[in-house]
Amino acid sequence: MYSMSLCDTKKQHTAMSTERWRLILGRSADPEGEQRLAGEQAGMDRVLEALYDADRQGGLGRSAPNVNRWLGDIRRYFPTPVVQLMQRDALERLGLAQLLLEPELLAAVEPDVHLVATLLGLQKAMPAQTRDTARAVVRRVVDELERRLGTSLQAAVRQAIHRSTRNRRPRANEIDWNRTILQNLKHYQPDLGTIVPDRITGFGRKGKALRHIILLVDQSGSMAASVVYAAVFGAVLASLRSVHTNLVAFDTAVADLSEHLHDPVELLFATQLGGGTDINKALGYAQTLVQTPQDTLLVLISDLYEGGNRAEMLKKMHAITQSGVNMVALLALSDEGAPGYDHENAVALAALGIPAFACTPPLFPELMAAALARQNLHRWAGAAGISTANRPKENSADV
Repeated sequence: MYSMSLCDTKKQHTAMSTERWRLILGRSADPEGEQRLAGEQAGMDRVLEALYDADRQGGLGRSAPNVNRWLGDIRRYFPTPVVQLMQRDALERLGLAQLLLEPELLAAVEPDVHLVATLLGLQKAMPAQTRDTARAVVRRVVDELERRLGTSLQAAVRQAIHRSTRNRRPRANEIDWNRTILQNLKHYQPDLGTIVPDRITGFGRKGKALRHIILLVDQSGSMAASVVYAAVFGAVLASLRSVHTNLVAFDTAVADLSEHLHDPVELLFATQLGGGTDINKALGYAQTLVQTPQDTLLVLISDLYEGGNRAEMLKKMHAITQSGVNMVALLALSDEGAPGYDHENAVALAALGIPAFACTPPLFPELMAAALARQNLHRWAGAAGISTANRPKENSADV
């Protein structure tokens, strides 16, 4: 009895494995139809074939009803992350972007960062009746990102600034008594019944910006996802009283979008994705924003492919860092892996003491805290498991 049960189990396992491989490889791997699929697996096979079968002519077709039905099917058969990936593949492989201009279809799509980037790229062609739906889709993504990442960024920045601005020589009305007592408990004198502190800690400056953060964001087509994340993070930073934030988007022109930081959705629709890249011009504008260099952090988010004057770009970077501004280059701010970037420019930045690396959104709060505290960012990146694109040879032991 036991041996029969074990045999049946092995057969079931083998059958399940064969079915999975049939789903993965598609109809072309089983032209004779020897492996039959039924029920839910047959439905999964249909939606996968419509997207990935290169021999099938027409695919999903260009009909909104067909695509809408397909979107409903993939949500039924697959979890949300897989749905988002398949939607992205459909847009890229089958050229369905124009169908997103139809409100009914757009409302059926599972929103994510890449969909937002696609919508922003289409906004010039977007008819008026689609704009409200598009904004609602973008709002859903932005709200989710703020919920997931905003609190950690606020906490990290507040803590970094608080640590760097504690008043070690406070006046009587500036003393932080709770922290002072905690730091001096070891100096309690039993015979006197009191603490004799060896240092007194005061509150930092209140009611004014202590740090200036400039986000300089490349809005060329390859940086689309980074623009979305930068807008959300910029809005979160702008909500902090202790930080003055500017967000500047650029391609071959420069647009200061700081006035839209109160609403990241408005900010995103003010961007113009695509076009060339003039980092030199953007840096020139950023220089005009700097008031107190020692309190300024400049975050350049770009793949460093300069379409403007490279020599002048490097001169400006040198002048900015020499003035005391802390500068870091993010080659990407996205969930993807290592991006394509200009290696020659990354090496040139290393000679100027400017680290360059890609950063995933969950690590961005830690990065900002480390940068605001002026820590060694090559060392920080190494500890965080990030490979810097331009680690200086003399600092190799630090990472």
